[in-house]
Amino acid sequence: MSDTSPADLVAKTFEAQRDRLRAVAYRMLGSHADAEDVVQEAWLRLSRQDTAAIHNLAGWLTTVVGRISLDVLRSRQARPEASYDDRLPELVVTVDDGPAPEDDVALADSVGLALLVVLESLGPGERLAFVLHDLFAVPFDEIGQILGKSADAAKMLASRARRKVQTTEHPAPAGRQQREVVQAFLAAAHRGDFEGLLRVLDPEVKLTADTPGGVVVVLGATEVATGAQSRAAAGAAVRGRAVLVDGLPGFVSWRADGTPLSVMAFTIADGRITGITVVTDPARLAVMDLPEPE
Repeated sequence: MSDTSPADLVAKTFEAQRDRLRAVAYRMLGSHADAEDVVQEAWLRLSRQDTAAIHNLAGWLTTVVGRISLDVLRSRQARPEASYDDRLPELVVTVDDGPAPEDDVALADSVGLALLVVLESLGPGERLAFVLHDLFAVPFDEIGQILGKSADAAKMLASRARRKVQTTEHPAPAGRQQREVVQAFLAAAHRGDFEGLLRVLDPEVKLTADTPGGVVVVLGATEVATGAQSRAAAGAAVRGRAVLVDGLPGFVSWRADGTPLSVMAFTIADGRITGITVVTDPARLAVMDLPEPE
C-alpha cells in the first residue's frame, strides 16, 4: 500500500510538467523571470483546485499558463510606459564548440533571439495561437477557449501570425561563414581598422546595447564601426572567448579581475553583420550564466 497522498501525486505531476510549462511561458513572454512567475502562479491556482475534477492535468496546466501569459501580454500592451519593447530579451549563452556539418544548412533555433523579436511584433492573441499550436501542438479548440473565441477564429490568428513569422528573414545559426565574419569584425576592431569594420558591416546595421543607463540603439555602419573602434581603444577587456548566444555567433569579454565586461551577439545575412546585440550592464551580466574564460 502506497503512502503517497493525493497532494504529493499532484505536486509530483506538476514538477514533471514544470520545464514544459516554463518553455510555453518563455516563448509567450520572452523573459525567463516572467516565465517563472507565470509557472508559480499556475501552481498556486492548481493548489486551490479540486484536482479530482481535472481529467487532463497537463492540458489544464497548459491552459492556465496560456491564460496568465495572455494577461501579461495584454497588460504590457495597455501600459506603453512599461512596454517590454524597451527591454532586450533574455539571452542564453553557451560555449561554442565549433560548427557541426549541418550548421551551414540548418535554420535558426525556433526559440532563439530572432524569433522572439518577431513574436514581439504580434498581437497577444496571434502570439498565443502561434506559440501554443505551432510550437506545442495545442488543439485550436483549446486555444479558442483560452482566447474566448471559436476554434476557427483561433486558427485564423495562428495562420496570420505564421505568415508574419515566415515573411521575416531568420538568420542562420552559427555556421562557418558566420564565425568567420564575426572573427573578422573582432580582429578589425582590435586593430582599429575602420575600413575592415566597414567591409563586414551591413550599411543598415543596427546595434542594440543594454547599458547601465538603459537600452541604446546605434544605426548605420559608420556609427557602429566608430563605436567599435572606441571600445577597442579603451582596452578594458583582457580576455574573451567565442560563444553562442541563443544559437547565434557571439563573444564574451572579461576584465583583468575576471568580472565580465560584455556579451555580444551577431546577426549575419549575406556575409555581413546586420545586427549586434550587446550587454554591458554589470547588474545584468552578473546574473547571466556565462562560461568561464578560456
